[in-house]
Amino acid sequence: MGEKDITERTLESYNDVFADIVNVLLFDGKRIICENELEEGSAHSQYKADGKIHEQERDVAKYWKNGNVRIAFYGLENQAEADIDMPLRVISYDSAAYRAQLLADIYTDEGSVKKKSRKPRYPVVTLILYFGYKRRWNKPVTLLECLEIPKALEPFVSDYSINIFEIAWMPDEKVDMFKSDFRIVADYFVQMRKNKNYIPSPDTITHVHETLQLLSVLTKDRRFEEAYNNSRKEGRELNTMGGFLEDAYMKGLEHGAKRMSGLVGILLKDNRLKDLERITEDSVYCAQLLDELVPENAEH
Repeated sequence: MGEKDITERTLESYNDVFADIVNVLLFDGKRIICENELEEGSAHSQYKADGKIHEQERDVAKYWKNGNVRIAFYGLENQAEADIDMPLRVISYDSAAYRAQLLADIYTDEGSVKKKSRKPRYPVVTLILYFGYKRRWNKPVTLLECLEIPKALEPFVSDYSINIFEIAWMPDEKVDMFKSDFRIVADYFVQMRKNKNYIPSPDTITHVHETLQLLSVLTKDRRFEEAYNNSRKEGRELNTMGGFLEDAYMKGLEHGAKRMSGLVGILLKDNRLKDLERITEDSVYCAQLLDELVPENAEH
């Protein structure tokens, strides 16, 4: 999902959100995992290639524990676009997590003999959350689909499947199972897929900044996070999508009005009266002059 600031928390790194996602997607909404049973897992792992050590990073990783016993290791990956090599990426993440279990075994000296204390092994499960809403996932979901295998080798090559969850194609009743802020995120993509438009939910957002930040990253629309930053600067506490979108809309109108005012001022100053008349009738020409004379990031 791109580079992350390790000092920042992402929405899915909160235990209430992480547990909610896993419970809905894997257990059909049953509260199998409780948030207090989750422990932060290392999203970083290393591998050696070309004589060098390389680092790879999951988006979010958690251990599911019962007391001090690890039951499973879960990883979440966010995808805005389908990735042809996703099975290979997931295998590398999962194999690193299994390798870590081998390295966790304890060796003790008993006289001249080293005794190995083998820790219990637990499964590694990776969930790929696909947020594309214009088209469904159309890339490989198994290792064999990624490979060109000579016929004679086919019986000896093991397959490996990945878990793809197409968020925008979930039915409404599935979206309603989410109890955390992730329901707002899922609802946004479902609506955009079905209606090409979004009617904001009145639900209160718990993790406000992280929810808007995730939407900004996944949609490449900075207005979500900008609306949050503006409200904070002005000392206003907004905590619903409707409030933030209305704020972004009003800021957009204000910004557009300032740009138009700037354009009119420039045309008057340069005595370009014909251009001034034309922009009132030709919206394409008006947009062209705005981009040329009063760009989006210009100071007004």
